[in-house]
Amino acid sequence: MAETPVIHVLNGPNLNLLGVREPEIYGRDTLADIEQRCAKAAGEAQIVFRQSNHEGVLVDWIQEAREGADALIINPAAYSHTSVALHDALKTLSIPVIELHLSNPAAREAFRHHSYVSSAATGVIAGFGAHGYELAVQAALTKVRERA
Repeated sequence: MAETPVIHVLNGPNLNLLGVREPEIYGRDTLADIEQRCAKAAGEAQIVFRQSNHEGVLVDWIQEAREGADALIINPAAYSHTSVALHDALKTLSIPVIELHLSNPAAREAFRHHSYVSSAATGVIAGFGAHGYELAVQAALTKVRERA
């Protein structure tokens, strides 16, 4: 572990539209608001915060985290339910992985009930809206400290 922990926070498709896309489900906070929440929750830890609508870019960033991160938080969004590629990339990590969802997929449509990411994650946080990101940062820091 580095002296200052580094936490990568990856965000999947359509999360760039937070604040305007279905605010009754995803809330009114923008992705920039959430990034600020993460930075505040991280304290002295470094946050690397990214979003992509492209699965391959997310895979590249997961692979990058193998060398540069102490923990990874991922909101895979719709790729939760479709991406074996994200699952396989996450399985290459030896750092804590927190799967995060703004809503609770288990309480939504049936097609959202299965996540390919969950079996590669250390833990899952879902249903707490933007506050879930702060919880995920705290959980990641706890896991990093436990490994130190």
